Amino acid sequence: MTAAAPEPTGQTTTVLIVDDHDLIRKGLRHAFDRDPQFEVVGEADTAAEALRQATSLMPSVVIMDLRLPDGSGLEATRKLRKTHPSMGIVVLTMYAGDDQLFGALDAGASAFVPKSAPSSDVVSAARHASSNPTAFSAADLAEAMQRRLTPSGPQLSPRESQVLKLLADGLSVAGIAKQLYVSESTAKTHISKLYEKLGAGNRAQALMTALKLGLLEAPDQPKF
Repeated sequence: MTAAAPEPTGQTTTVLIVDDHDLIRKGLRHAFDRDPQFEVVGEADTAAEALRQATSLMPSVVIMDLRLPDGSGLEATRKLRKTHPSMGIVVLTMYAGDDQLFGALDAGASAFVPKSAPSSDVVSAARHASSNPTAFSAADLAEAMQRRLTPSGPQLSPRESQVLKLLADGLSVAGIAKQLYVSESTAKTHISKLYEKLGAGNRAQALMTALKLGLLEAPDQPKF
């Protein structure tokens, strides 16, 4: 069912889009341009530029990517919340695990949206952020809270945790065996047991599941 378009309120909600990918910024701008409530007043591709434009333009809402070339979007969010308490901030990330969600909550974001969500979800989050900047919203918030209160994920051994980290680093079976000083056969056994615990059939599924369960930290770090 398609949501009805919001009724005009006579007040424009201004938006600053922060993302280091030009294609994503253009896509989000197009989504906001289709909604008469919003006006995109600026774009930024770094944390420093985001902070500068947010201060000079004073938008109603900032759409903040977590991973930026010169720093973390979470740190930029934290600074904005401290200096502009009434500004709406929507955190947008490719890695939508529990750690990222709670990181956004702790930083003072108004909403959390994965990049896999449709652009209409970002617009809806911006609408929420403009009217309730300090009330956190996320589609998976209730489930994430439940997982944090009653953790029921797979329990990995120290060795399996090591293997998971090496898989995330992109190492091959031979590379993992070398790092752990074991045979390739033993490394394969560790990987097989890890996949079984995570209910995964391959490396990509294992890493995505581990991210979702908070067993692995997403690479939302500055890119150099």
